[in-house]
Amino acid sequence: MMRIGLLGCGNIGNLLAANADGFTIGAFYDLVPERAHRLAKRSEGVAFETFEAFVDAEVDLVVEAASNLAVRAHAEAVLRSGKDLVVMSVGGLADRTFRARLREIALAERRKIYIPSGAVMGLDNLKVGRIGGIDTLVLRTTKSPASLGLEVGERTLVFRGRADECVQAYPKNVNVSIALALATGVEVQVELWTDPDVDRNIHEILAEGPFGDAYLRIRNVPSPDNPATSYLAALSILVLLRDLGEPIVVGT
Repeated sequence: MMRIGLLGCGNIGNLLAANADGFTIGAFYDLVPERAHRLAKRSEGVAFETFEAFVDAEVDLVVEAASNLAVRAHAEAVLRSGKDLVVMSVGGLADRTFRARLREIALAERRKIYIPSGAVMGLDNLKVGRIGGIDTLVLRTTKSPASLGLEVGERTLVFRGRADECVQAYPKNVNVSIALALATGVEVQVELWTDPDVDRNIHEILAEGPFGDAYLRIRNVPSPDNPATSYLAALSILVLLRDLGEPIVVGT
């Protein structure tokens, strides 16, 4: 059975611990040690006080469920320790130079970096862009003013531009845009809207190319224990982890 290390023991970490099926969580690390110890006790794993001790633990892969900053700080060390890496905070891969360096390290160490589908659907199908091409790719995200720290009285366009620029401006809110860019190999045009009348995060994906055209609209239910996290995003990690151990995998 696959044994994983959990980097970040917040909402997503709790969901993984509560639904471990086909894998076990053997190592835990969080900047708030109490979180790691609490989950380790529930899962009969070991909580580590330092990242250096955590990354040396005997696990098969590390699941990052912390933040973009954690990806930048620790991804390289995870790969060099001989472990595969699951990146939930995909905004941490927005910088192309950093991403290229991680790719080189992964190749040299014969490791894999896995990125869950996160808060959207359709990434498998949109990978056709890497072969057949995509002429237009737009992500239109709508969130409540409170989730963006804003006060507005009507639907308002907050940002329009490239995915990497949007992540720099709103690092905790548009990981989806980087996931789309990595899946398709195409520059994503992002529109970030805020609307006082919405109670869920809404992602709309518009794609056109030689394959035809597609429109997807996803209204995410917030995670029960943390409204800032999409429940779909958290579940996507469980699906990825379970598929790693399956002999038959549906989708690309």
